[in-house]
Amino acid sequence: MSELLIVDGYNALYACPELASLRERSFEHARDKLMAILAEYGAWKGVQVILVFDAHQVKGGVEHVEESVAVTVVYTREDETADRYIERCLGRLPPETKVWVATGDALEQTISLGKGAYRLPVRELFAQVRNVLREREDFYRLGGERNPLDSRLAEDVRRRLEKIRRG
Repeated sequence: MSELLIVDGYNALYACPELASLRERSFEHARDKLMAILAEYGAWKGVQVILVFDAHQVKGGVEHVEESVAVTVVYTREDETADRYIERCLGRLPPETKVWVATGDALEQTISLGKGAYRLPVRELFAQVRNVLREREDFYRLGGERNPLDSRLAEDVRRRLEKIRRG
């Protein structure tokens, strides 16, 4: 089963306290920083992230998608809100996809629930982001290796596998 996090970009941008001062100086830089934060979060959690920014008030705006390994950024077309794009996206996903929709819009949360997605208020998303990034920092600070299978193996099985590996 694949997992997907769809984020209403401007909702998230204005809900993230860490981006407030950056947003005042350079809106574009704050948007790029949000993309980087969510890409890091998605990569660590193993979740695909789609970040949607609406361009519904941009005259002549066409839908534009920028894809990278960690995050897909969507700029909607003229006259299309991020909410409408998210609804359209939810309608196209296979039913086995586990989807969270992060938005501060209560109506959009309700619509997302109705389409089978989990709602995630953006403030809660950023609480999760902070926890995950702290977990990652602790992991690397302590010099750990991320190997979930290894941590679940019985000690005797681990020793036998190590013996096989060494030949």
